Amino acid sequence: MSSSITVSLLFFLLSLTSTSSLQSKRNSYVQNACSVTRYQDLCVQSLSPFSSVAKNSPSKWARAGVSVAISDNKDVLRSLLKMRRSAFGKRDRVALSDCRELLQDSLDNLHKSLAVLRTLRASEFQEQMSDLATWLSTSLTDKDTCLDGFEKTSMKSARVRMIRRRVTTSMYLSSISLALLNKLAADGL
Repeated sequence: MSSSITVSLLFFLLSLTSTSSLQSKRNSYVQNACSVTRYQDLCVQSLSPFSSVAKNSPSKWARAGVSVAISDNKDVLRSLLKMRRSAFGKRDRVALSDCRELLQDSLDNLHKSLAVLRTLRASEFQEQMSDLATWLSTSLTDKDTCLDGFEKTSMKSARVRMIRRRVTTSMYLSSISLALLNKLAADGL
């Protein structure tokens, strides 16, 4: 009886070790991928679900980064579109309108980027990297410009503070995407 308990305990401990080892390996993948980014904690937090698929593939990490940036950009844009313009002062209304337009442009550039990342070809790699760098940089600039629009508005408004916080995080995610793209460009296919 005691030997069967010992064997069961041994199998249980081995399963914990292998699960722990697998989790550690996944963490090392995302940590390695995010090491090239400026916002490493946010990168690890947002991209860790992709570890088991992306592993050590710079192209898969770049796709994951853009996918996360798209999802966040959509959420921020959706929340801005739900806001009633009448709830804002004149200057804030102008900034809100401009920000909506800029976030839509950012989203368009992120979608173009993801489409190209899904169809990378060695024969067109340099041209594709150039296009991607332009689109991802533009996405980042769009968000920065959106924030600039709220710079001279009422910071007392909880809505404006929330917009600034959400757009800043979205901008960080675009920055992460660009850093992951730069790693892909340096490493090649």
